[in-house]
Amino acid sequence: MIFTAVTDWDDAYANRDHIPDADGYPPRWERAAASFRDALGPRARLGLTYGPGARQALDLFLPEADPRGLAVFVHGGYWRRFDRPVWSHLAAGPLAQGWAVAMPSYRLAPEARIARIARDVAAAVERAADEVAGPIVLAGHSAGGHLVTRLMCSDGLLADGVAARVGHVLSISGVHDLRPLLRTAMNADLRLDPPEAASESPALLEPRPGTRLTAWVGGDERPEFIRQSALLANVWTGLGAATASVVESGRHHFDVIDSLTTPDGALARALTDIRGRTG
Repeated sequence: MIFTAVTDWDDAYANRDHIPDADGYPPRWERAAASFRDALGPRARLGLTYGPGARQALDLFLPEADPRGLAVFVHGGYWRRFDRPVWSHLAAGPLAQGWAVAMPSYRLAPEARIARIARDVAAAVERAADEVAGPIVLAGHSAGGHLVTRLMCSDGLLADGVAARVGHVLSISGVHDLRPLLRTAMNADLRLDPPEAASESPALLEPRPGTRLTAWVGGDERPEFIRQSALLANVWTGLGAATASVVESGRHHFDVIDSLTTPDGALARALTDIRGRTG
């Protein structure tokens, strides 16, 4: 793919403006998520806290038998919106495979800056890891893709014992170099400055030894997301991580996550495949 020069950085990250019926997606997600939780009954442990704030909590969905391990899904929303109850149904695929699935909320901008949000997510993963033994796989969508890859950087946001259990990190349509966001209107909420944009960008940091990464993006997404996905896979390959880069044809930023909802879905299978673990 040839990347052309960007002249409008707000448009480069404006997914909603380029997806048909974009406003219809969140209500559908919320309905599917509520139905999933209702059907799961007591196997949905809701509102486990990992900090004192109202948003510092996670939901944990348990399979019928002892879990094979822990899958964590971190939602997107440009670090500014959404909450864990919108996304519960995305646990269905890994759950049907026998994995416990944790979905955290985290403090949002402008209340929290991105560096603090990343530390919230690290605390949430550590809390969930205390609840479920075995290997861990991390997935995140959009801003969540940034957050899960940020946890696997070598500067140690995630406790060493927990990080050693992570067999795979799956960034779905992630933003891995934050510096272009300095040019966007949303930065009024994010409050990024050049030092933080650099220090919180996984593409500018080294992965932990043994990290296994899949950078996944829809083929119909904004070119900037395709570039960001390829960027991290390229950089981390050069830094020794075992990486894969997938561009899923026909998918845009809002429907690229759909295959997490079934056990044989492409994303659900990719997330829980830890056979290629290098650590």
